[in-house]
Amino acid sequence: QVQLVESGGGLVQAGDSLRLSCAASGLTISSRTMGWFRQLPGKEREFVARITWARNTYYADSVKGRFTISRDNAKNTVYLQMNSLKSEDTAVYYCASAPQLSPRLSDYEYWGQGTQVTVSS
Repeated sequence: QVQLVESGGGLVQAGDSLRLSCAASGLTISSRTMGWFRQLPGKEREFVARITWARNTYYADSVKGRFTISRDNAKNTVYLQMNSLKSEDTAVYYCASAPQLSPRLSDYEYWGQGTQVTVSS
């Protein structure tokens, strides 16, 4: 059974940093694309960042230069380091996994339960 478990969310002030973790079980992250998404109530889930099995990384323009996605294959865990947080980064953050190198949203097969990030201004 595949499980993705996010952690590390919380309430911080604008300008602070947080690191989210996504611990995977039942799959090997080193052979898959791992992504981070976020969602506000009533809004569509939006792409934040992804890292491929080849360690290529991609970011949404809104987070480029502030967020960094990384992977620890030994721990089967993906991270999202978030620096210089802004109030508009407030959302529930989800980890997801897809087999493709350049997946569409619908290609992500497995999702975590999400972790809340709240940034106060």
